[in-house]
Amino acid sequence: MHPKPTDHPAPTVAFDEAYYQRYYFDPKTSVADPQHIERLGAFVCSYLQYLRVPVRRVLDVGCGIGLWRDVVARHFPHASFHGVEYSAYLCERFGWERGSVLDYRASEPFDLVICQGVLPYLNAADAQAAMRNLARLCRGALYLEAVTREDWEQDMVDQTLTDTRQFRHRAQMYRRTLAEGFTQMGGGLWLSHRAEVPLFALEHAGAP
Repeated sequence: MHPKPTDHPAPTVAFDEAYYQRYYFDPKTSVADPQHIERLGAFVCSYLQYLRVPVRRVLDVGCGIGLWRDVVARHFPHASFHGVEYSAYLCERFGWERGSVLDYRASEPFDLVICQGVLPYLNAADAQAAMRNLARLCRGALYLEAVTREDWEQDMVDQTLTDTRQFRHRAQMYRRTLAEGFTQMGGGLWLSHRAEVPLFALEHAGAP
C-alpha cells in the first residue's frame, strides 16, 4: 500500500549534480524521456500553430537540461528561446539564466511559457504565487505540467522514478489559480486572457 499523500513540507531538495545524475543523466533512473518530449512538444507546438497563436518569444521556467529547446526550434525556428533555472549547477553547466518561477521578471511577456515539473516542489502558497507570476510573464499560451495529489492517489505515478519529496497539491488548487489568468485548453495547455485568439465554445474547458 502506498503512503497517504500529504501537504506537509517535504525535505528540502538540493538541485545539485547528484539530483540531476539520479533523475536525468543515469539511464537506469532517469525520468527524462526524449521521445516523450518529442511527442509532447509536437502536440503543444502544433496546437498553437492550429490556433494561430504567434510564437516569437519562448520562456522555459525550470528548463532543467534543456529538453524543450530543440523541440521549440524545430517548430518555431524564428522564435527566441530563453531558459531560466533555479539550479546553480545547471546554470553553470548549460548557461541558463538563474531565476525562480516565484519572482522572475522580464522586460516584456512571452508568447509561449513552459513550466514542467516545477510547481510540485513548492508549498501551496508559493505554488499559487508562482502561477500568478506565470500569468504576468505570458501573453500567449502556457504549458504546465504538475503531478497532483489525485495522480498519487490513483497510482498514476511511477514511484520508482518520481521524486517522492514533492508536495501533493490538489488538482483543483492548480485549476482555480490558473483560471485567474488563463483559459484551460486541455492537455496541459492554458491560453492567456491577454491572447487575442478566438475560440469556439467546445475548444476550451468551460462550465458544463
